[in-house]
Amino acid sequence: MPVDYLRTLTAPERTRRTNIHLGTSLAFIAGATNAGGFLAVGQYTSHMTGMVSSFADALVMGDTSLLKACVVAMVAFISGAATCAIMINWARRQKSRHEYSMPLLVEALLLLAFGLLGDDFNDHGFSATVYWTVALLSFVMGLQNAMITKVSNAEIRTTHVTGMVTDIGIEIGKLLYWNRSSPYPDAPKVEVNWTRLGLHSLLVGSFSIGAMVGAFGFKYVGYGATVPLAIALAVLSSVQFLPASPPKLIE
Repeated sequence: MPVDYLRTLTAPERTRRTNIHLGTSLAFIAGATNAGGFLAVGQYTSHMTGMVSSFADALVMGDTSLLKACVVAMVAFISGAATCAIMINWARRQKSRHEYSMPLLVEALLLLAFGLLGDDFNDHGFSATVYWTVALLSFVMGLQNAMITKVSNAEIRTTHVTGMVTDIGIEIGKLLYWNRSSPYPDAPKVEVNWTRLGLHSLLVGSFSIGAMVGAFGFKYVGYGATVPLAIALAVLSSVQFLPASPPKLIE
């Protein structure tokens, strides 16, 4: 049943299959949220490398507005990751089955607030909109990235693709390498890791498709484009609270 399948995605019992399926779904949502946030305030909220660079540029150039936005983004991202760690570790110590569903539920509620209240914040001026949007979306990205990191033992990331694109390039380099070039017959062969190449290609592809959907949605719908994302996350996180289907009797 679909509910039983969705329940496995946030269950404490993990498999590589469920990690990949959950990671792919969250990469899509992260791409859509990141692209939509940029169209809203001209600021990406999941890329902390860029934020640190922007912080340095703003400091040197004396751009106090950008400087504040960068500080807000970094503090919010770290706060989101810390909040996720607190929730997961608390749930584990309580032996709760909701250790991964609770962070997703919080993310869903925050994205829903962003979608429903975004236009209202525009009435307070562009500066206020920038700060609250950057803070909220950066917190969400930190929360999500920490959750999938804990789920997959740091194998999967969903809110940024720099490392994954680098690994794709490394594996392509291995694939193209001419092993006969070594003068030593006992030299180990260079072999592509197809599992890693496939996983990272899937995640980057999901993030990219999500980004296109998010940009298109925000262009034509506005802040409300994040409401379907929030609903999807709410469904994904809430199934863990539903009673499990009774086992089928074998006659």
